Amino acid sequence: MQIAMTGLVDAFGRRITYLRLSVTDRCDLRCVYCMPKQMKFLPKADILTLDELYSIALAFMRNGVRKIRLTGGEPLVRRDVGDLVQALGAHVGKELDELTLTTNGTRLTEFAPLLAGAGVRRVNVSLDTLDPETFFKLTRGDILARVMDGIAAAARAGLAIKINTVALKGINQDELPSLVQWAHERGHTITLIEVMPMGDVGEDRIIHHLPLDIVKQALEERWTLIPSSDTTGGPARYFDLAETGGRLGLITPLTNNFCAGCNRVRVTATGQLYTCLGGENRADLRAALRSGDAEALNAALATAMRQKQHRHSFSIEKQEGSNEVSRHMSVTGG
Repeated sequence: MQIAMTGLVDAFGRRITYLRLSVTDRCDLRCVYCMPKQMKFLPKADILTLDELYSIALAFMRNGVRKIRLTGGEPLVRRDVGDLVQALGAHVGKELDELTLTTNGTRLTEFAPLLAGAGVRRVNVSLDTLDPETFFKLTRGDILARVMDGIAAAARAGLAIKINTVALKGINQDELPSLVQWAHERGHTITLIEVMPMGDVGEDRIIHHLPLDIVKQALEERWTLIPSSDTTGGPARYFDLAETGGRLGLITPLTNNFCAGCNRVRVTATGQLYTCLGGENRADLRAALRSGDAEALNAALATAMRQKQHRHSFSIEKQEGSNEVSRHMSVTGG
């Protein structure tokens, strides 16, 4: 039976409706939990062209994907990425319910009007601190002011903003309540995320692992957290804060597995389809795309669905073969 007739359904009956499509592995920051200071990026010749990225997106749309998130690295450092945004934006309200983007915010001042005009209605901005010194320590970049200007520009353009914050013991733990307060005062949703062991970054990230159950207990001493039934199609559990009127998300890959309802896959900027962020199984969509065989891409998608694992293998404890994924997050796409 043709994939186009059945949609994308894995071996566990989960229907895939959400694609995270990376346009580049490059980034203009060097976050310490994401990559080493001297990160070696992929040769540009290995990266898919914008036309190829668009063709892959179309294939997923034909097979029932209704939401696409553009990722990186930092997607807005990709030259002419606006052309891809506009091409995909033309499908919003038709084949797509939503086109979104994850960014570090450094180029939002420049791109916010284009994103809004192309049909993007919401962006995720990675921001782990409001303190300039901590920001420099975490990102190795002294440009917090530029990120804050970018967030303000996105709001002026009419984009809904979700702040993504990695919770780090001993680094930003004490600042998390003030980050939540800051976000909610500006009408932004904020999601807290446990650090994930992906790629060698030159240090043991587990020492900074902060279970979000602990954070949640601390937040409940300040506010009333009301479980929400709403979802954005991702792994976060959401809560409404009665006192602030804002929304808080918690993503807990290490302490509270969320894989049972997984509806997403990731395609890297080189065309490798990973059906699980925490797994190594992949399908080479670039080879299928460039083969000239019209059915090769569908066949690769069908194979990938059969290989999608039931759950990720991230672990808090050091266990050989199960604790860390070899590739960096910037390679896979956030």
